[in-house]
Amino acid sequence: MTQDELKQKVAEAALHYVKDVAIVGVGTGSTVRHFIDYLADSKQNFEGAVSSSEMTTAHLKKVGIPVLDLNAVGTLDVYIDGADEISPHKHMIKGGGGALTREKIIAAASKKFICIVDESKCVDVLGAFALPVEVIPMARSYVAREMVKLGGQPVWRENFITDNHNVILDVHNLNILDPIKLEQIINNITGVVSNGLFAMRGADVVLIGKGTEVITR
Repeated sequence: MTQDELKQKVAEAALHYVKDVAIVGVGTGSTVRHFIDYLADSKQNFEGAVSSSEMTTAHLKKVGIPVLDLNAVGTLDVYIDGADEISPHKHMIKGGGGALTREKIIAAASKKFICIVDESKCVDVLGAFALPVEVIPMARSYVAREMVKLGGQPVWRENFITDNHNVILDVHNLNILDPIKLEQIINNITGVVSNGLFAMRGADVVLIGKGTEVITR
């Protein structure tokens, strides 16, 4: 199977986790786009979705799925999203598409987080994928200097603004042996909105497209 076919297969498998769910939390990314297309076939069975990005919102509306405000919905039963990297401990790096803050909010507000990935995203240790950090614009240089102190090499994602009107630093060469601790340290840097480590709130279930099958972890 091609990588895209694996993404389709694992996205379809995620439908099992949204049966009898009234409102679905929906993430962002190429695998999630397939999930939305599959979800559209059963849109009559649920009320709508809470979206993690403007891009996802546009896709949901295009296929006829109502998009709801998290403030009005409250706690979600399930959130479906992908990852840029995921470890055996179900810790993740997310934010390659720039939606990390809203993704993190929805994950925190959900009872169950289902991560859908193809096998290329599975790693033993996080960090080969540059860690995205969303930053208030005026703090960009300051936060970059702080990331250097932590051993990283920050690169400003130029010509990119998040849905929250902030900027992103992609931090390379971090040695992420303790992702929970590092997530906390980075979040405590003044000017950081959030970072792409999903360790304090990791995935509950991981669906991995591998070979011709979907593995549940």
